[in-house]
Order: sequence, then C-alpha cells, then structure tokens
Amino acid sequence: MSLVLTEHHEHVGTITLNHYEKRNSLSSELVNSIIDAIQSFTETKARVVILRAGAGVKIWSAGHDIKELPHEYRDPLGWNDPLLRLVRAIKECPFVVIAMVEGEVWGGANEVVFSCDIVIVQKSASFMFTPAKIGIPYNMTGLQNLMTMIPFHVLKEMVFSAQALKAEEAERMGIANHIYDADTIENETYLLANVIAQRAPLAIAAMKEALNTLAGARDMPTRTFERIQGLRRIAYDSDDYKEGLQAIFEKRSPVFTGN
Repeated sequence: MSLVLTEHHEHVGTITLNHYEKRNSLSSELVNSIIDAIQSFTETKARVVILRAGAGVKIWSAGHDIKELPHEYRDPLGWNDPLLRLVRAIKECPFVVIAMVEGEVWGGANEVVFSCDIVIVQKSASFMFTPAKIGIPYNMTGLQNLMTMIPFHVLKEMVFSAQALKAEEAERMGIANHIYDADTIENETYLLANVIAQRAPLAIAAMKEALNTLAGARDMPTRTFERIQGLRRIAYDSDDYKEGLQAIFEKRSPVFTGN
C-alpha cells in the first residue's frame, strides 16, 4: 500500500497522507514518500500542491513516529531527522504548498502544517504540541519556524501546556488562513489553489523564497545557541525523557521527577 497518494490536474497537485493504521504518524518511510512526491511535482512544474489527509479523518497526523525516537542519550530531533527534512522540502520547493487540515494535528505534524505557505482548516480541526508530555525539548530550528507563524505567547502556552488549540482560535489568531465546514473545505481549497495556479509562477517562487528568508533572518550568537543546546542535552539525557516514552508504550500518564 502506498503511504501517500498523489494526483496532478493541470498545474495543481495533491499529496494525500494514506497511512491511517498509524494515524499518519511521520515515520521515515512516510516522510520519504512525501519528499519524493514534492520532488516529482517540482520536476513536473506544479504551481500549487495541496497537502492533506483523507476526507473525514479524525487525526490528520499523530506527529513523530514514537517508535523511531531514540530511547536515551541521543538528540531525537537532529538536523537529519525525517521531520526536519520534510519541513525543509516544503519551504524550499518553488511552488505554493497549501495544508488542508481536517481532524487533529499532534506534535511535530504541527510544524509540517505551519511550514506550508497557506493553512486551511475544517471546523473540527485542532492543533496540539505534545513534546512536554513526553519530555522532549523541541529543537531550535522547529521553534524558530513556529515563531514565524504563531504569536509568541500563544506558542509558549501551546508548547508548555500541551493543550489543543481549536480551529476557531487558530483562524482568529491568523494562524489559519480560512476555516470551512466539512462539506465545503475541499471545494474552497481547490478554488484557491486554482486561482494561485493562474498567477505568475516564477514571481511566486521568488517571493516565497524571499518571504521565508526574511521570516528566518534572525542571527543567533553562537554562545546562546550552545547554551540552549546544553539545556536540551540535559533534557534528552534525563530520566524524564525515558519515562515519557515508556509511559506511551505502557498507555499510562507519565510521572516526571525533573531528573
């Protein structure tokens, strides 16, 4: 079974996550399939690509595949982590990527959604960052990426509390571009995609690159980066990190000690 399904009609492509048995969790295999699809659409000169799950899903994506995270003594969110490679692929491709979101988005899948150029949500959608439930200190690149999309104090509450942000709140805060009912979201998303596909693709590619560059143009002193990396190492070398993962496998609430 293909983990993603692709379609291409004129200048608009579609990538549909298709691994519902695993709640579309972002395993290496699924991520590589998405990246391959992005590369294929680049070669065929798509102008807009819609990234979605199947219609009516309860969970758009469950985020990182927990089984692929290292259990101890290694940064689980390094540069070559599948999630970070996917985020870079979305941001660096020349066409516009629209995230069409139905259902819940968990953990690192939020970064995938918010790395897209436009976010369209169904009224049942919600967004929840889960690293604090597991004991993972989210990586610097990911947090900076999220800061370009989510108001600072809202992002802090989301990552600290691990509570869900509802679709209505996401639209009100400007995190989502549009919100629609279940029976209209698909039509409205493709209408917008076709409008964008009629515009000048070379100009759009240049502006996308410029906007992403400007959004990330914050120089961080090396000393500051190293200090934060040191804090992250303490966290992912801790007993709490092992406890968070073990609790997931045992289907219980974790008990964190701060050690």
